Amino acid sequence: MSCQEMDFQMLLLKVGKALNTEEVKALAFLCTDLLGRNPANVDSAADLFSRLTNRAHLSPEEPHLLTELLHTIHHPRLARDLGLGEQPCTVRIPPYRKLLYSLSEDITADELRDIKFLLNKELPRRKLEDNVTTLEVFLEMEHTDMISSTHLNTLETIFESVCPMLNNTIAQFKAQHEHSTGIIAQETCQPNPGSQTLLETGLNEMIEESHSSATTSMNSVLDCSGSGGHESEALASDVCSLNINSNSSASLQVRSDLNTSVPSQENMTSSEQQIPQVTTNDEDLGTYPMTAAKRGVCLIVNNKDFTKSRVHLKNRTGTDSDERYLRIVFEWLSFDVEVHKDCNKEKMLDVVRKLSERDHSQADCVVCCVLSHGLEGSVFGVDGDVVNLRDLMEPFNGCNCPSLTEKPKLFFIQACQGTSEQRAIYLEADSSGPNPVCSDALKIKESIPADADFLLGMATVPEFVSYRDKISGTWYIQSFCQNLIQMVPRKLDLISILTKVNADVSRKTAGKGKQMPQPAFSLRKRVVFPVPKIPPPIIS
Repeated sequence: MSCQEMDFQMLLLKVGKALNTEEVKALAFLCTDLLGRNPANVDSAADLFSRLTNRAHLSPEEPHLLTELLHTIHHPRLARDLGLGEQPCTVRIPPYRKLLYSLSEDITADELRDIKFLLNKELPRRKLEDNVTTLEVFLEMEHTDMISSTHLNTLETIFESVCPMLNNTIAQFKAQHEHSTGIIAQETCQPNPGSQTLLETGLNEMIEESHSSATTSMNSVLDCSGSGGHESEALASDVCSLNINSNSSASLQVRSDLNTSVPSQENMTSSEQQIPQVTTNDEDLGTYPMTAAKRGVCLIVNNKDFTKSRVHLKNRTGTDSDERYLRIVFEWLSFDVEVHKDCNKEKMLDVVRKLSERDHSQADCVVCCVLSHGLEGSVFGVDGDVVNLRDLMEPFNGCNCPSLTEKPKLFFIQACQGTSEQRAIYLEADSSGPNPVCSDALKIKESIPADADFLLGMATVPEFVSYRDKISGTWYIQSFCQNLIQMVPRKLDLISILTKVNADVSRKTAGKGKQMPQPAFSLRKRVVFPVPKIPPPIIS
């Protein structure tokens, strides 16, 4: 353990000693979505901090969650005394979770008894005993689908009889929720003057756009990139252009999004025009079985630290956010998530080989996500050596991994396929920098093994960079995770979801830069993940 890590552990120890039992339970409740389990199982501050550290939510480099937690439970002085500073710019605790905590703080003991009385026909009696706290009641209401971030009517009805003033707090939350983007916010710590006005303008424009014809060409969608390339405008556009509300009548349909996501013909090679189309006649397609107790393994390779690379590659600040979003979403989808950080070429190939040698007979599929710098058809290890995508995928073909025969092998690559320079001040391109741009658009096709049942989701097509916010993570992974959360409960297949990701990301701009994801596949059936029994996670 390094000195920095030891100092951070001492800091966590000091925080734990400063908190009482009730405050620790409050922190555990606020971290419910991050922990992916019942916060009642957390028995101490040390236990909570250990779990958050193991899941990469807390680290010496990223203590922002701890700062946010202390401010949320009204301990700003403790945060300052320990050198954690003011409320961080990045929001990691879902607003819905903060709402429930805020409501619990304003409910008296007598009001809690009345609430429990009104719920005695809805919840088990042992969940309403005298020692059960307000937050524990809220959790039980969530587990029984009585409340969620988009369904607070039951709570409002109860409050109307017990503590009607609290409905004002819920009304404020709803108003803010209706105007939120619905997509992971790409927040920055130092927005330029005037960004707020641009954001508001962008939101209004997005609302109008969603009511317009869904067949608008890509050129008209991307017109906003030619308005001067001002950094604050680009960042505001990032937020507004990913405005998706699955419950709104103005939401674009998946098929329409496909039309709006296609670049103009003069900017496309013949291969790029072969982006897979979404079939609307489900009767013509089968569906891969998804009946196992666990979907399978989701492997995440997160390459962040390139300080020891033999070629000049910048550290990928912000990639831990991508890792966190992927972990939360795929655990929600019943995958066993395994993370490997900062892998060189040899380790990347070894991790993939060992995974392919396992028995997957009790799994429905396998998922592999690689977050790194890249070139066309390949990604970088942290040592600067290049790993061909084919070498990552072929260990899973029918000959090498028979237990995955006729099962989906799903690969998602967040890395550049070109070297176009970034335009927005807070964005970095996941590319190698000085290498020449390669225009061979067939590379993605050549990366797919000849075997059936593979899917390769790329963050960008050849000649395009992929953009990464230094705090919030990459456009592609943000949109991918958010669309899984929104569209899996609607029982949409994976290709439809990726088509929606194409539409979302293609609308975003960074100055004059843009990004266009591209899936390629040899799937023979539809990939439809079962709707999880637990509520969807809220990532922000």
